[in-house]
Amino acid sequence: QVQLVESGGGSVQAGGSLRLSCAASGYTYSRHCLGWFRQAPGKEREGVAAVDTRVLYYSDSVKGRFTISQDSAKNTLYLQMNSLKPEDTAMYYCAAGYSGPLCAALERKYFGYWGKGTQVTVSS
Repeated sequence: QVQLVESGGGSVQAGGSLRLSCAASGYTYSRHCLGWFRQAPGKEREGVAAVDTRVLYYSDSVKGRFTISQDSAKNTLYLQMNSLKPEDTAMYYCAAGYSGPLCAALERKYFGYWGKGTQVTVSS
C-alpha cells in the first residue's frame, strides 16, 4: 500500500519560494510515477509536475518556475517552487501512479494514491 504525506506548505509573498516535501512509503521506484497536483477553491485538481524513473514532466503553467525532484534513498519527493504568483495559491497534493506513458499526461485519473495535501498561499 502506497502512503504519501506532504509537508512544507505555507504563506509567502508573490515572487517568493517554497519547497514542498512528500514522504512516500510502499512504492517501488521503477514501477511508480510520483507527481504533484494542486486544487484551488472552485477549480478542478490539476497536474503540476511528475517524475517517472528520472524523466520529469511539468505543466505549462509552472514550467521554468517549479522543479520536481526525488531522493530515492530517503523515499522523498520534492517540489521547489520559485517566483510564486497569487494564482499558485492552492492545496497541493502528492500522488502516485504506475510508471509509463500515462504519467506524462498529468491527469488525475491515472494516479491512484494520494496524500492529504498541504496548503500554499501566495499574497500579492
